[in-house]
Amino acid sequence: MSMSQQGQQEQNMVPVTILTGFLGSGKTTLLNRILKEQHGQRIAVIENEFGESGVDNEILVNDGEEQIVEMNNGCICCTVRGDLVRILGELRDKREGGKLKFDRVIIETTGMADPGPVAQTFFMDEDIGNYYLLDSILTLVDAKHAPKQLDEFREAQEQIGFADRILMSKTDLVGKEEQEALRLRIARMNPRAPIKKVNFGHTPIKEILDIRGFNLNAVLELDPDFLKESEHEHDEHVSSFVFKSDKPFDGVKLEEFLSGLVQVYGADMLRYKGVLQLKGNAHRVVFQGVHMLMGGDLGKAWGPGEKRTSTMVFIGRKLPEELFVKGLEQCLVEAS
Repeated sequence: MSMSQQGQQEQNMVPVTILTGFLGSGKTTLLNRILKEQHGQRIAVIENEFGESGVDNEILVNDGEEQIVEMNNGCICCTVRGDLVRILGELRDKREGGKLKFDRVIIETTGMADPGPVAQTFFMDEDIGNYYLLDSILTLVDAKHAPKQLDEFREAQEQIGFADRILMSKTDLVGKEEQEALRLRIARMNPRAPIKKVNFGHTPIKEILDIRGFNLNAVLELDPDFLKESEHEHDEHVSSFVFKSDKPFDGVKLEEFLSGLVQVYGADMLRYKGVLQLKGNAHRVVFQGVHMLMGGDLGKAWGPGEKRTSTMVFIGRKLPEELFVKGLEQCLVEAS
């Protein structure tokens, strides 16, 4: 199934946000606030309970089975051990049957989890994909402890690679220089995710919802500082690179090459996106992917006199940049 969903259908779908972040990054604070505060939104929070205890214990009765608890503010809290597809199906059935009311879902993944398979659920399982709309992956980062976590844990870097938006907490605990060094480091791993400083006690809920990170036609904006060299160049486990060209692509060659890349390197390709000029096509072509799953769609028409270019960003684990670039260059043709 392609990653594009039509606008009309989107309006009837339940948006889903995947919330990830390392231990201590502030996910619990944020989730407890969502579940208690009068923000006027009916949100179902699904906690993937593996290991760490998340939401305040007085909310949950822990008897080893999952719980679905309705909160005073109209939100719903589910703790799940195991199958996400099943719980999403149960929530859908209860909502359709009028037993539960909610307008959106937030899934919290545990501190060590790879959010990729969670995201892929929404494209692999047709029943889920037709009812729920994957909105975005948000990664919470603790400004004080992140540098050490990024050095020590590959998972922390991978969570940044997957993100559509990065929320940086505890910035009041570090100096301006440390903050900026961390921001640059994150931007080099993932230049396509805006980095926002937040205080989880007061972050407006709208900062984390309806980001549409998986909307194919969303603009591809890259952090302008991501190419700046830092004095301490880390040999990162997760990194990114951008490919740009003013020449058009041969659509057939490009599709073959990208399909081949995904077959070979898909497991290490965390997120990738491009806005492309194809020879003979009056419209931009937009594509994006997570791991092995890739979708494409026609974007806006090129305006008269508008400079036509292609920009692609690849974020992944130790990807062979030179091989990608050479292959992409071989798919280019002279402008028609």
